[in-house]
Amino acid sequence: MSRREEYEQKTWDLLGPVLEVMHLIPVDVEFVKEGSDYFLRIFIDKDGGVGIDDCEAVSRAVDPLLDREDFIKEPYILEVSSPGLGRQLKRPRDFEYAMGREVEIRTYRVPEGRSGKEFRGILTGCDSRDVRIRFEETGEEAVFPRSGISLIRLAFDFE
Repeated sequence: MSRREEYEQKTWDLLGPVLEVMHLIPVDVEFVKEGSDYFLRIFIDKDGGVGIDDCEAVSRAVDPLLDREDFIKEPYILEVSSPGLGRQLKRPRDFEYAMGREVEIRTYRVPEGRSGKEFRGILTGCDSRDVRIRFEETGEEAVFPRSGISLIRLAFDFE
């Protein structure tokens, strides 16, 4: 496990009890370097979406825990935010949440029998090997191997 993965996992483990009390859902944690700065980003959600007050409350609750545990050796900037519209589906809970909703899939290569590398459809199934969607226009079901997917996220339209 890399240092980045270790920091992310330990932060994830700290979040569970805090967010449960606050009735919030942990979505993702990432530790990244941008320029000369490190960022620890915590993404949270809840039914109806999160607001700035939710993000501030999580930051105030988690910051002292991170200071107490002191497992991140580099100086970093803590950011707490919503996952946003373009949130990628990564964890099993993300796929459960997205089941029956429209998703966007991008593949590394053009799948056999298809044209293009971008697809949209209703998420109908997912396991450790495959993702299944139903195309709304045709009702056709398609199976995509997870190893061939570069991105999968909830689809959104600005109408």
